[in-house]
Amino acid sequence: MPRKKHKPRLPALKGYRGFLLRVFRKPEIAQAAFVLSIPTIPIVLGAISLFIYMLILSLDTPSLREIENPEISYASVAYTADGEELARYGRENRSWITYDSISVHVRNALIATEDHRFYDHWGISLFRTASAVTQTILGELGLPFERQGGSTITQQLARNIYKEQIGFEDSVKRKLKEMVTAIRLEQLYAKDEIAEMYLNTVPFLYNAYGIEAAARTYFRKSAADLDLLESATLIGLLKGTTRYDPKRNPEQSQMRRNTVLYRMVSVDFLDREHYEAIRDSSTITNVRTAEVTDSFAPHFAEQLRQWLNEWGEENGRDVYAAGYRIETALDSRMQSMALEAARTTMDSLQAVVDCEWSTPRSPRLDWGVDLKKYMEAPCHANPENRWAWFWERYNSSDLNTYIGETSRYHTLRNQGMSPNEALRELKKDLEFIDSLKVSKSRLEVGFVAMDPRNGHVKAWVGGRTLKTDWYDKVNIAKRQPGSTFKPFTYAVAIDNDYSPENMYKDSVYQYVDESTGVVWSPSNYGNEVSGDSVSMREGLARSKNTVTAQIIQNINPLNVANLAKNMGIKSELNPVRSLALGTSEVTLLELAVAYSTFANQGFLNEPVMVTRILDEDGTVLYEHQSVREERLSEQTAATVTDMLRDVINYGTGIRIRTSYGLSGYDLAGKTGTTQGRTDERTGLRNGGGDGWFILMHPELVSGAWVGFNDRRMTFRSSYWGQGAHNALFVVGEFMRYLDNSAEPMISMNSYFPAPPPNRTPGNRADSKDRVTW
Repeated sequence: MPRKKHKPRLPALKGYRGFLLRVFRKPEIAQAAFVLSIPTIPIVLGAISLFIYMLILSLDTPSLREIENPEISYASVAYTADGEELARYGRENRSWITYDSISVHVRNALIATEDHRFYDHWGISLFRTASAVTQTILGELGLPFERQGGSTITQQLARNIYKEQIGFEDSVKRKLKEMVTAIRLEQLYAKDEIAEMYLNTVPFLYNAYGIEAAARTYFRKSAADLDLLESATLIGLLKGTTRYDPKRNPEQSQMRRNTVLYRMVSVDFLDREHYEAIRDSSTITNVRTAEVTDSFAPHFAEQLRQWLNEWGEENGRDVYAAGYRIETALDSRMQSMALEAARTTMDSLQAVVDCEWSTPRSPRLDWGVDLKKYMEAPCHANPENRWAWFWERYNSSDLNTYIGETSRYHTLRNQGMSPNEALRELKKDLEFIDSLKVSKSRLEVGFVAMDPRNGHVKAWVGGRTLKTDWYDKVNIAKRQPGSTFKPFTYAVAIDNDYSPENMYKDSVYQYVDESTGVVWSPSNYGNEVSGDSVSMREGLARSKNTVTAQIIQNINPLNVANLAKNMGIKSELNPVRSLALGTSEVTLLELAVAYSTFANQGFLNEPVMVTRILDEDGTVLYEHQSVREERLSEQTAATVTDMLRDVINYGTGIRIRTSYGLSGYDLAGKTGTTQGRTDERTGLRNGGGDGWFILMHPELVSGAWVGFNDRRMTFRSSYWGQGAHNALFVVGEFMRYLDNSAEPMISMNSYFPAPPPNRTPGNRADSKDRVTW
């Protein structure tokens, strides 16, 4: 009987190897499976762990709602009345532009440089990530490889718009968050939409976010209009906004730009021949940031910012993130004219004061009023000569006082130095002393123009330059207005049935305050008193203080103060007799508003900066509504305005017609001057401290102030210190530009209303009887 055949028994193995043997039944197969599983199991476990970890991380990444509706901050943009961009207000200066509207050069440069597989991957490029890791490691080992970023455009977008959730730390955790979010973005958005979001959120320098803001910052044009070199320059900045900034590092910027161009060649977006032809070309930038200091109307833009803050708080709106369109009343053409008028006039007047204070003998005795001679003379052309006699004469007193008011002096005193030690130490620093002298002797200016019919502010120059002075001379600085305040006194008198033809003697009288015993005896500017009888009309035209003093003596100064406040003066006014001569301080803007009330037939319009605010959908959120408030009878307004016509026709403001060719317009106005300080050594009074001039046209009221920031500094001569010879020049130049503009901006056919029949129009004096101060 044959023996029964038995199956070979498997070795009795336990554990994992026994499990494999029982599964595969053959020892050799089980052994092979065991050997292969040694590296495989960790990989599988690692993958599972990574998957679980990414699931956990996904809880800390943007939610689906946040990805579908990313919170992106947009700057609100202010525009002038004629459509020019004025300023931007935002935590992030950003304006959205659609992908199709962006220059094709920008789009091609982006893909070629940042992610040439952008249209092939699903948010993550494994090849790009591996390549970046490899090159970074090799670079760390000292081999010629640069540290590379492995993020795709989608990953960079995730990081840009979800800063808080993803962060910017250099870690594996951040990278994984970035990847998870990138995959989600790819699931929700088309490729072009992702590229559009990226280009509108990527940060540049100067608080510019997105390609549109960057294009306007660097090239003052839309991203739609960027040429090839400009596009490559901006895309090149993405690697390092500071390192490759064309303003700070033009050579490095050009090298990076050429790298971008070369990559465009490598992916067939650009012909090599074209690249070779343009690689040595320069890219011309014209940087203008979104800061208000870079606006062509910076003081107005700053005042507007404050207005927007108040409006936003009152209405529960965030102006700095909502992307509003802010339409203002400012006219960019008038603003440009005002800036140029202020610049050219102040350069000339600066030469005057530089030279007048340079020698013991005033140059005016030799040069008269020829401004060109002052500009060309060594006393101005050579900085060492400017104000030389002034500083030599007053070196031991005024200069020490000025030094003692500086922060550096107080710092030395706080460090334990005595007053004399601190003075000696600072006088050793010649650069500091020169800077102090220049700042003290710098002549300043303020200018504003507004439409009296609606209060729209058309031009606003708050100072000569922000580089030396941020202090706004239009709406912040307050000074005594001098004779520009006289019309309010005359208006009260006219309103109380005084006739413009009432006669007064041009003589000095003494007025005693019964309650205090103080004697007030004002004289005319320069102490020129004729003793003749003059009418109220002529007294105002020739700015006779003696006449104004007699009028205020017969009317209550409180009535003058109240009328001035009703007409637009908001500053505190001291209701004393001297108020009639402008001794209470006001701002230039207040004065312009009050004169606009005269020009607008007695109706007050508060100054208007903003006309409309619209949201990004075009919905009107705010629209200014003019409210005409009668603050002065039309008859009185017409009479005073007619009297102010004579200021221009034969009085102190005649140069507006004779020197600036404005004979065809119906104009009225008033000059003003405040007296300079008295020299303690000689007892003589220096020239004027503040010069004013307000000019009225039925469609435009313009005003200027000229003086020094430090009230102790003055013109040397009484001639140049008068508003008729400084502030009037600023307004005159502005009006000349306005008159010569290709497009008429004010009409020659616009006239002020005639005064009532019982208040006779002014007597137009012959030219031989005209005054010139």
